[in-house]
Amino acid sequence: MIRDATPEDAAACAAIYAPYVRETAVTFETEPPDAAELAARIAAAQREHAWLVAERDGALLGYAYAGSFRGRRAYSRTAETSVYLAPLATGQGVGRALYTALLDRLRDLGYGTAVAGMTPPNPGSAALHRSVGFTQVGAFTRVGRKFGRWHGCDWWEMALREDVREP
Repeated sequence: MIRDATPEDAAACAAIYAPYVRETAVTFETEPPDAAELAARIAAAQREHAWLVAERDGALLGYAYAGSFRGRRAYSRTAETSVYLAPLATGQGVGRALYTALLDRLRDLGYGTAVAGMTPPNPGSAALHRSVGFTQVGAFTRVGRKFGRWHGCDWWEMALREDVREP
């Protein structure tokens, strides 16, 4: 089941996210945020974008969310997206279902473009983004420093709709 996140989901979202922060360069955060911080992020995302969770039998399998891409007004119809899955949920279509629901929500909210950044190599994430309609549009080669070395960031883009309100 995919649904809107609630503050009660924050601890489970934090538990899913923490290994990505501690063990990978998938995210450039260096300290895992706690449940209180995730609750604040959930609330912020839901004010103008969305934060969705997937659950099965009461267990949270993953989450996807969107936020502002940049602060300047002309960017306001573009949303930056992310998705994180619990290890047991990978390869089961959960990421695709979450992302599809998130992109549909963004369309309904009037967003015209979705963008996503990912640290390469990340073939699973690249395949997921391709499967829902993203196209890789660029790459930075050394923008994040983590685990004693530089990492790049591939940028992906997807048109959601043309008929958007002018900022």
